[in-house]
Amino acid sequence: MRTLPEPVQNLIDAFSRLPGIGPKTASRLTFYLLRAPEELSLSLAQALTGIKQDTSLCEVCFNITHKDRPICEVCSSDQRDRGVLCVVEEPLDVLAIEKTAGFNGLYHVLHGVLSPIEGIGPEDLKIQELITRLQAGHFDEVILATNPSMEGDATAMYLNERMAALDIRVTRLARGLPVGGDLEYADQNTLLRALAGRQILD
Repeated sequence: MRTLPEPVQNLIDAFSRLPGIGPKTASRLTFYLLRAPEELSLSLAQALTGIKQDTSLCEVCFNITHKDRPICEVCSSDQRDRGVLCVVEEPLDVLAIEKTAGFNGLYHVLHGVLSPIEGIGPEDLKIQELITRLQAGHFDEVILATNPSMEGDATAMYLNERMAALDIRVTRLARGLPVGGDLEYADQNTLLRALAGRQILD
């Protein structure tokens, strides 16, 4: 028998579906919002609505951009080095690298990594879009900045094979990053060392 009003239980269930949030944390968040001023709940609801209604993917690099800007700020900037392309797994990785202020090229967001166990193949990622972009552009170097995990390494090797015939220098972030770690959790100094020590893939 349900002991909580349906709206309360619905919010707990919704929070529980988010990554890293278990039932106890979901309950705490829900009851915090019940006690909080109404404007906090309303602003949270508006932010959640806005993140779906007011954002889209950049038509060039597939990073997150405002719905009114089909091409993101990085891709449209004339201050970026347009000869270097950094390939990352997720939009959060772009943010992590940008915080280092050590990279001034362009990005391409794959939106995931190859994972046969989870049924994620090349067709599920922005890989063909990457190859098409490289064929149409004038890039001197592609930095494969996938995470140093089994899936990230496999994705990097697959991309390296796909780019073999394009006559572009392909590098990989140096192992200043911990194996199994995510770019979004790396500190700026570690990311700077990894960028500076990138190596050509054999």
